[in-house]
Amino acid sequence: MMKCKWRTILTAGFIAVLLITGITGCGILTEKSDADILEAMSEFTSKDGSCSIYLDSTWTTDDSDMDCWLIAGNARNTDAAMVLQFPKSLFGASITDLSTLVTTMEQSYGVSDQKDLEAPEIPGMNNVSALTCSMSVDGMSGEAYIIYGETDYAFYTMAIIAPKATDTVIRSFQVSCTTFQETPLEVENSAEAELTDTIRWFNATCAILTEYNGLDYNMFGSMPANSFNAAVNQATLSEWWGVTDRATADEIMTWILDEGHRADFAEAMEYLNDTGIGDAEETERAAFLLENFDITEEDAQFNADMYNYYIQYGAGAIDAWDYSRAINLLGSYFIAGYYTEQEALDKSLEVAAIIQANFTSWEDFVENYLRGYEYWAEESSDERRAIYEDLKGYSDSPFGIDWNLTLEKTW
Repeated sequence: MMKCKWRTILTAGFIAVLLITGITGCGILTEKSDADILEAMSEFTSKDGSCSIYLDSTWTTDDSDMDCWLIAGNARNTDAAMVLQFPKSLFGASITDLSTLVTTMEQSYGVSDQKDLEAPEIPGMNNVSALTCSMSVDGMSGEAYIIYGETDYAFYTMAIIAPKATDTVIRSFQVSCTTFQETPLEVENSAEAELTDTIRWFNATCAILTEYNGLDYNMFGSMPANSFNAAVNQATLSEWWGVTDRATADEIMTWILDEGHRADFAEAMEYLNDTGIGDAEETERAAFLLENFDITEEDAQFNADMYNYYIQYGAGAIDAWDYSRAINLLGSYFIAGYYTEQEALDKSLEVAAIIQANFTSWEDFVENYLRGYEYWAEESSDERRAIYEDLKGYSDSPFGIDWNLTLEKTW
């Protein structure tokens, strides 16, 4: 299942700063007025020119993984600052996700002693929060003062890293942040097809996953088609699906349409049926499995629940799961460059026709999809159900499109 990987990118960049700067000592700042602090600073700008901030004039910039990131440090390699920009058109993540980065890093990178602080005011930035933390990487230790915020254009992580995040260090960085400037860039998008009702219908079939990933359900492929997003999708497809080129993309698409997890489900349920579980009362089926198989109570309940779905809805109880993911994959194939836009849309039209012929409404389709998620993930679908309920209330709800729409080629 495709999941947004920006957190991995951010974590790698954050840790890279520590490694690049080789934190070993502590810069000392005396008490100065804001004007005095700014007088010793000069403007530092990201490589693509989309954001800038004033920092100590003696500092120099370091190379970063992304042109929209700004990383700089002092000559002694004791202090470093960063402005990590995440354009919403590319990442689509939420500020809540961004602010959980430190927690995510805690076990892997020795992050500890997190303390929330009063958020500073940063020009043009909303939803600002701030914290301090300690961290240790490869034997090097330091402290960080981190600010999260967002503009209409992007989400930001801004941080100062030093051996000690003293009040003086924090105040100096807060003064730096008052000079923050943003110059939004036009996002390249090579997609040519207009967003017609048919394409909206395609997008609705995988809108729950799109919204879960914080992406755009009003775009086929859920994001602009450009070289950056091509690389992101190629990495994601390789990790989650083993898709690395056109041939493997075709192979996975054939599997998901001909077999998918619905074939595994049907086979597993037929096996359970042969054990005689069907002779037990519905509420006693977990107990039956515990008595006859060496499994845990949790596994017994899971298999009993799946069997109950099978009895109530038949072998097609989770078919929507595969078909939803097929259209999601086709969008990813296009963004990754493995399919042309027309190829991906043509195949989506074929899959959409199958979906429309086998389900009666969006509600029917989504309920089936959620059962499939439970089978695949072996966990509750409550989170995705909540997303669905939220989506239904949006002014541009993807599920506002008529289920019985005449699906036709419009590209």
